[in-house]
Amino acid sequence: MTANVLGRRSAGPRTPQTAKARRNNTLWGLVAWGAGILFFLPIAWMVLTSLHSETDAATNPPSLGAPLTLQGYREFFGSATGASPWPALLNSAMASVFSTLFVLALAIPAAYALSIRPVRKWSDVMFFFLSTKMLPAVAGLLPIYLAAKNLGMLDNIWLMVILYTTMNLPIAVWMMRSFLAEIPVAILEAAAIDGAGLPTVFRRIIIPLAAPGIAATSLICFIFSWNEMLFARVLTGVRSTTAPVFLTSFVTSQGLFLAKVCAAAVAVSLPVLIAGFAAQDRLVQGLSMGAVK
Repeated sequence: MTANVLGRRSAGPRTPQTAKARRNNTLWGLVAWGAGILFFLPIAWMVLTSLHSETDAATNPPSLGAPLTLQGYREFFGSATGASPWPALLNSAMASVFSTLFVLALAIPAAYALSIRPVRKWSDVMFFFLSTKMLPAVAGLLPIYLAAKNLGMLDNIWLMVILYTTMNLPIAVWMMRSFLAEIPVAILEAAAIDGAGLPTVFRRIIIPLAAPGIAATSLICFIFSWNEMLFARVLTGVRSTTAPVFLTSFVTSQGLFLAKVCAAAVAVSLPVLIAGFAAQDRLVQGLSMGAVK
C-alpha cells in the first residue's frame, strides 16, 4: 500500500501539456492507421478480385460476397491457356538478382571512397552520380536499342542485367555513402593499427556494421529491377521476356479479363513481398540509420 502511494506521488499531477501531447499522439495514430488502411485497400481489392470468377469480377460495384475460385491463378500458370509464366519469372529473377549483386559490388567500394576515405571534390562526384538520373529513361531508349542491335544483344537477358546495374548504381552509391558515413572512423583506425588490411577491414568491420544499409539498398535495387518494364518491353522478345512484360499479354483484343490480370499481378508481386518480409528488420534498421531521435 505504501509503495502504491509513493508511486502515485512520484507520478505527479497530469499537466495540461501532458494531456495535450497525449491527444496529439492519439490523433496522429488515427491518421497513420487511416493512411495505412487507405494504401492497403487497393491491394486487398486486387487479392479479392483475383479469387473471383470473371463474371463476378466484372460487376460494378464489385461483389464482395461472390464465391471464391482459383480459376484466375490456374489460367495464369498456364493450365488453361498453355502460356507458362515461369520463363518470364525466371528471367526477372535472374536480371534482378545478378544486377543487384553487381550494383553492391560496385557501390560499396565507391561509397567507401566517398565517405570513409573521401576523395578530393567528393561532392562533385556525388552530383555526377545524381545527374545520371536526370535524363528521362525514354530519351535514352533509342540509342540503347541501336547499340544493342549492332552488338547483337537484343533479346538477351544479360543486356538487361547490364542496364539494371547502370540504372540502380547511382541510387546505391548515394544510399551506401550515407550508411558508411555512420561507421566510426576510430574503429577502422584501430584495425589498421592492429595490421588489418583493406580486405580484412571490409570483411570483418565494414560489411557487418553496414549490413542493415546493404539490406535496404539491395532490396530497393531488387524492386526497381523487378518492376522495370520500359526497356524490357523494347529490348526483349521471346527468350528474355520479363514478368512485367508477360503481364501485358493478358490485355488482348477480346478485352481485359480482370480476375486473370489481378491473379497475375498478385503472383508477380509475391517475390518482392517475400523479400521485403524476409529483410524487414534489416530494412527498417537500414532506412532509419542517421535519423535524428
